[in-house]
Amino acid sequence: MPDIDDVQDGKQYHVGVPMEAKAFFLKGSNSLDWGIKNRLARIFSPTTGRTVMLAVDHGYFQGPTTGLERIDLNIVPLVPYADALMITRGALRTSIPPEMQKPVVLRCSGGQSMLKELSNELVAVDIQDALRLNAAAMAVQVYIGGEHEHQSVGNLVKVVDAGNQYGIATLAVTGVGKELVRDSRYLGLATRICAEMGAHFVKTYYCESGFSRVAAACPVPVLIAGGKKLPELDALRMAYRAVDEGAAGVDMGRNVFQCEAPMAMLQAVRAVVHEKEKPEKAYELFLSLKNQDAFAAQRS
Repeated sequence: MPDIDDVQDGKQYHVGVPMEAKAFFLKGSNSLDWGIKNRLARIFSPTTGRTVMLAVDHGYFQGPTTGLERIDLNIVPLVPYADALMITRGALRTSIPPEMQKPVVLRCSGGQSMLKELSNELVAVDIQDALRLNAAAMAVQVYIGGEHEHQSVGNLVKVVDAGNQYGIATLAVTGVGKELVRDSRYLGLATRICAEMGAHFVKTYYCESGFSRVAAACPVPVLIAGGKKLPELDALRMAYRAVDEGAAGVDMGRNVFQCEAPMAMLQAVRAVVHEKEKPEKAYELFLSLKNQDAFAAQRS
């Protein structure tokens, strides 16, 4: 209620203290609307500025991928250890409990299988459905240099425009065909184009030489994909080098859910990304947690 009697004593007006306007913590995101910033702050830790996303959207073109045969049994127990979940709407509705509090990065492009030309995608999710699913971000594959490059860039633009209307961020995922080399020149081209087209963050691959230039030249946060299954220590080393050279985190799938101890692996990746733990120490953590899980399983 208003102060009808004009009682001013004890009011905390802080006269003389200017209103503080802090810069948003994520690279290239300061001028975004409040809603997009809020959603990005759920995906990325405001403390570290990084994220560990768990990618389980492979089935949209690969079918029942090894490790994803039963998302309800294999993936749901991992969700508490991820910062965000990258998933399709079908898998989300059928297999993920709605009580989950983690932000959803919704796969919104598709239209082909691994049996066909991968770059021939379309926008496969309407913005209204993304809103119904409370998505924090929408993910679109972009095939720079692919047969359907123009179409995939157009898909990205459509999703960015729709997301901007409703405050949902867009993740551009750089798709690399077998004929393209994953070097810094190509990855720098692909990530920069995605950012220039309006993507709020970009997922790409790590490269041994020149990745720091790729990350520096992209004006929005860059995440690395885990790619094919690697030995655990190698995957941790890749994550460490990527973050050390400018990546804002990882979006790992097969290197987690195809691991013998996925829960332990996800926690080890978190140690590398958020705590800057050295790969060898993170691998020791992985082995320790793996042994604990195995002991608990034996006792049960």
